[in-house]
Amino acid sequence: MIPTKAYAAQDAKSPLAPFNFERREVSAHDVQIEILYCGVCHSDIHQARSEWGAAIYPLVPGHEIVGRVTQVGTDVKNFKVGDIAGIGCFVDSCRVCDNCKEGIEQYCEEGMTNTYNDYERNSKTPTYGGYSTQIVVDEKYTLKVSERLPLSGVAPLLCAGITTYSPLKYVGVKKGDKVAVVGLGGLGHMAVKFAAAFGAEVTMLSTSPSKQADAEKLGAKHFVLTSDKEAMKKAANTFDYILNTVSAEHEYSPYLNLLRTNGTMIVVGVPPTPSTLPAINLIMKRKSIIGSLIGGIKETQEMLDFCADHNIVSDVEVIDIDYINTAYDRVLKSDVKYRFVIDLNSLRK
Repeated sequence: MIPTKAYAAQDAKSPLAPFNFERREVSAHDVQIEILYCGVCHSDIHQARSEWGAAIYPLVPGHEIVGRVTQVGTDVKNFKVGDIAGIGCFVDSCRVCDNCKEGIEQYCEEGMTNTYNDYERNSKTPTYGGYSTQIVVDEKYTLKVSERLPLSGVAPLLCAGITTYSPLKYVGVKKGDKVAVVGLGGLGHMAVKFAAAFGAEVTMLSTSPSKQADAEKLGAKHFVLTSDKEAMKKAANTFDYILNTVSAEHEYSPYLNLLRTNGTMIVVGVPPTPSTLPAINLIMKRKSIIGSLIGGIKETQEMLDFCADHNIVSDVEVIDIDYINTAYDRVLKSDVKYRFVIDLNSLRK
């Protein structure tokens, strides 16, 4: 077994604190990675505090992982010692269902194995995430990372990046399309970057007028203050697609009114309570609303390669591991532009 340092939540109320555990030995198809950076996702907070159901404690969060390969199994073909690799939101799946065979393992019919707060396929061994010094993962669920980009900015691509890239690709966003993004946070800022890179005319929809300057720097051509009734009325029937990244409680209907005929709103945020959605808002102009969950391994690799070719990374604030509880408080206050990333060298020290 491989001794590993980490930070973990011991229960739903206590702050994260140092925690030692052991990773499994490297088997024939495994890759061992020394973790260099790990992003801090809002879902880390939800799960550490058991806000999404029963959490498995001790809980080591983190599913936006970038590191250097330190050991490979005897049958590993795609990685060698010294390579830079990434791990996203899941580390395994059933591999045999239709969705897994199609390369959309995130929709595994038996359920994907989450990088943390889950059990490995043996249903006995808990998974621990990237707030740790190293990780061991099957090479099929490990991603190649280019060293052309700053690795701290690459880490959030493994969740915030693929969560927004995948649905934009799925609906076929292309040059000239009018795309609106709701919410300028960790997800929203990546959505603006990707939509702009695909050639779309991007509009930021926000409740905060202070977000306009940043949205324009990220690639948005227009800004609509959603609390301004006249501005919202003027924007009606405008957009081909709306990517809604907001996880706070809100109604969908005002945004659906902004779609053109046959327009689509994609939901990637998870509000705590259901939205009331009158059917008439969909029927009258054949509008649709769909959801999307991260991406499969093949598509995530495609996204990483696209980012390397187009110089796209997340905007991040790098922190030491002992700042993590303060970082959680700041995330809840939306006081970060736009993703905290942990430098795991601070844990090795």
